[in-house]
Amino acid sequence: MKLSLYNTLTKSVQEFTPLHDREAHMYSCGPTVYDHAHIGNLRSFLFPDILQRSLRIICGYRVKWVMNITDIDDKTIRDSAIGSPKWNMEFGEQTTDPKENVRLLTLYYEKAFKRDLELIGIKQKDFSAMPRATDYIEEMQNLILSIHSHGFAYEVEGSIYFNVAKWRENEEYGRLFAIDVENFKAGVRIDADEYSREQVSDFVLWKAVKDNEPYWDFTFDGKNLKGRPGWHIECSAMGQKLLGLPLDIHTGGVDLRFPHHEDEIAQSKAGYGCETAQFWCHNEFLEVEGKKMSKSLGNFYTLQDLLNKGMDPLDIRFSMVNAHYGSVFNFTEFGVESASKARKRVQEYIYACFEGNVGHDHHAEELHRLKQEFFGALCDDLHMPKAIEALFTFMKNTPAHVLSNRDRPSFLELVNDINEIVGVWTIAPKPEETIPEEVVKLAEDRWNAKASKDFALADELRKQISALGFVIKDTKDSYSIIKE
Repeated sequence: MKLSLYNTLTKSVQEFTPLHDREAHMYSCGPTVYDHAHIGNLRSFLFPDILQRSLRIICGYRVKWVMNITDIDDKTIRDSAIGSPKWNMEFGEQTTDPKENVRLLTLYYEKAFKRDLELIGIKQKDFSAMPRATDYIEEMQNLILSIHSHGFAYEVEGSIYFNVAKWRENEEYGRLFAIDVENFKAGVRIDADEYSREQVSDFVLWKAVKDNEPYWDFTFDGKNLKGRPGWHIECSAMGQKLLGLPLDIHTGGVDLRFPHHEDEIAQSKAGYGCETAQFWCHNEFLEVEGKKMSKSLGNFYTLQDLLNKGMDPLDIRFSMVNAHYGSVFNFTEFGVESASKARKRVQEYIYACFEGNVGHDHHAEELHRLKQEFFGALCDDLHMPKAIEALFTFMKNTPAHVLSNRDRPSFLELVNDINEIVGVWTIAPKPEETIPEEVVKLAEDRWNAKASKDFALADELRKQISALGFVIKDTKDSYSIIKE
């Protein structure tokens, strides 16, 4: 099957074919490790995870997936500065070396980020590399030298800028996002790593060192320019080094279209003489309870915040991936609860397919239809809601107890492939549950209370059992204890 994706570069849905034989090269803009990732960040990383899984499982491609770690930028320098109120002794003891302090702070948050990825089902083994920007300074410097040699960079007071006006003489600037070029003023420079679309200007490639900042030596046009790379240059250099340009797919959140990705396109073509990627794919924002997520509104959540609320990380994953990546996702606690119930319904169906009681009807046609509809929906610009709907329609119309001995292995094989993409179920028999003695005793007391017609006590004991995570299923002559 062929997969089609919305390409921000062409503003259209296009069928994807890798530039390399049966191997897709994908680059995802990763985190800036100056703090814990929030759930909006995690949505940006779940999108390429589902994409790379679909490319492997549905299309049969090998995937080389790189996600960078930005460990040097305005924020990491600010928060690791000597005397910074952000500094926490968990990072280690602060030193007098600015470069070492940046390393300590960013390493701490990088480890926390990777723990979050594992918890939410993004596997480290699926990455070809997760490079740190500071390990590729030489590659960035070489790219800057190449851009300069082609006439698109200039130096002012130790900083090097990309000449957007020169670039626009023969190239389009604003291919991913409609920027306001009418008010562009040639020669206006901006040093900030991040800036808004209203600030169309020459962007920084190399930033001159300031007092008490980390720096690297850079021989440029006969001078030693002590400083560090700008944010935008990082991805171009690492993408070229680790995957080669042009990439097959470059992903990121919609907020990165400009300036970050637009500047990548310009500097990569100016320095390497080629496009950055044939497909640019962007996921939409995440809101919380219908509002923009912000600390001032009290709706700013990290993954740990949600785990502290008792949420299962796989329920969080399922709630996020069961929405189209191109639409704004409204994160709610109710949505996670609903996702949890839906996920468990599928899990119980899977467990039932391992049990002994089987039907005698054959459902090969329905299974084939499920396969075509599920994977077909994902091939249509990763339409996960339609795919999941197909699975639940099959389960509704074909209960597990009617599946024959021949159908059950076929379903389990299919749902294993489905789970290789969705990543929230266990394809195995239901584990035996050990009921705590406390719950067993409460259940016995409840049964005795019912026999004595003390229904008020029986109801109170039922509530205590429920609070411990179990439910009682009564029959005419007995009862069973089931974990919720």
